[in-house]
Amino acid sequence: MEISLEGLNIYARHGVMEQERKVGNRFVVDISLSYPPALEAGRTDTLDSTINYAELAGIIKETMDTPSLLLENVAVRIRHAVMSRWPEVSAGKITVRKPAAPIGGFRTDGGPSVTLSW
Repeated sequence: MEISLEGLNIYARHGVMEQERKVGNRFVVDISLSYPPALEAGRTDTLDSTINYAELAGIIKETMDTPSLLLENVAVRIRHAVMSRWPEVSAGKITVRKPAAPIGGFRTDGGPSVTLSW
């Protein structure tokens, strides 16, 4: 079973430029996880057999609270935190976007992003 949380908006302090880490910016995280034990939740209708979305969002927020230079590092740290909590995750995909990234005077519609799949 696949469990997803999309469009999680988080204010954090990531970026190569010192000002980005000082002032912060809005980031958007999408995560999709293959979690075979969730099939049991479908049968039993119990939360303890699946991934709690609120707990997942909290883990992502906590991970995002530690500044990084690169979005790549953010994605890898989120994966590590998720896998530490739910080792039964068999595959996943995390996208971290920075919608208002300062890119030399250019405006982007969605900003730069990094996607980690495993």
